Amino acid sequence: MKEGKYKKIEESISEYWNQNNNNKFDINNPVVRLHEPTFGAEEIIAFTKQMLTTKVTMGEKVKEFEEKYVNACGYKYGVSNNSGSSANLLMLSALTSAITKNNLKKGDEIILPALTWSTTVWPVIQCGLVPVYVDCQLDTFNMDPEKIEEAISPKTKAIFSVPIYGNPCDMDEILIICEKYNLMLIEDCCESMGATYKEKPVGSFGRVGSFSFYYSHHITTLEGGICVTDDFELAEMMRIIRAHGWVRQVENKDKWIKKYPDFDPKFLFVNEGYNLRITEPQASMGLIQIDKLNNFIEKRTSNAKNYLDSLSKYSDFFSFQETTKNSKSSYFGFPLIVKENNIFNRDEICFYLNSNGIETRPIIAGNIARQPANSLFNHRISGELLNSDIIMDNGFSIGVHQSLCNDSMNYVKEVFSNFFKERKLN
Repeated sequence: MKEGKYKKIEESISEYWNQNNNNKFDINNPVVRLHEPTFGAEEIIAFTKQMLTTKVTMGEKVKEFEEKYVNACGYKYGVSNNSGSSANLLMLSALTSAITKNNLKKGDEIILPALTWSTTVWPVIQCGLVPVYVDCQLDTFNMDPEKIEEAISPKTKAIFSVPIYGNPCDMDEILIICEKYNLMLIEDCCESMGATYKEKPVGSFGRVGSFSFYYSHHITTLEGGICVTDDFELAEMMRIIRAHGWVRQVENKDKWIKKYPDFDPKFLFVNEGYNLRITEPQASMGLIQIDKLNNFIEKRTSNAKNYLDSLSKYSDFFSFQETTKNSKSSYFGFPLIVKENNIFNRDEICFYLNSNGIETRPIIAGNIARQPANSLFNHRISGELLNSDIIMDNGFSIGVHQSLCNDSMNYVKEVFSNFFKERKLN
């Protein structure tokens, strides 16, 4: 297609977007959502232009996207896939492959937080491993290192860390435990893109880490995820498992061709696999989103500080997540815990906020160990999960995303103020 025709498409998309995108705050009809799209006309144009080439299945754009992401975010190898959930499944499948050196084996125990999302847990189960739930700290919301150490048994082979709501875990303490007990560290950072611990990015402390490009996350490819690692052979295994178990997308094809010379290298299957591929149009969109990540995180950080400065006057009624020492959070949302009181509970404040157009949600899945699905599979609970229960029963979050403006944030603060005024607490 000639550039002139592309220009007309770009102009039409830009005009439509400018006239119809509806994520601007209207004080006359106030709505403050948990998330607003991080993409705009620029990404839609890139997506559309890639579609028009008809080159849509995983190819050169995906490879370019992976390379740009790891270079921008501080990792060595990146293997993209179709969701953060798939990223967890992919890295655990690679770690449990019989071909992988120093692998995990069926029946091995993996310590992980009770306060997490379901897709931290299900890939552990799907790969034949046993989740061991431990409690969190009430201030940071992250796994308590003391509880991790208490949970270790002869079957324990790995720790699956999850920086909650963009807040890094105490990686020094976790790494000390890993070294002491010879445990593998795996990182689920799907909520925490851009967060750092001692200026080092989360996802780079363990053997492998995962991130999500879901619509509501820091940047998006609509659906999508990526696994990051410094282990070349593990990255190669993830490329194999990502696409059917064949070697078509590995970087070192000669290794497999020499080992199995009687097979067509385009159709050489060396491991079990899935179809977890991301598409070329998504990668085209992601290439633009990467450049916006730092600004989005700066905006989230500023918004979180704004809320904390304003709402801390209600600290008799709320507690707030504390950023881990020596860390920079990427603020997936702004969470609050309703303290025990005789005036109101979590459901009442959430109902009031929702009734005034302010969206809320529980904090992740709460204590996932309480969910009924746990009765279907082998798992272990270490100790009492009291803090995870408190957060599940009394916690909620509001949006802290890049589209918030002074008017929308002032409106949120006004609604909180009105809530307390009506109860004669302000």
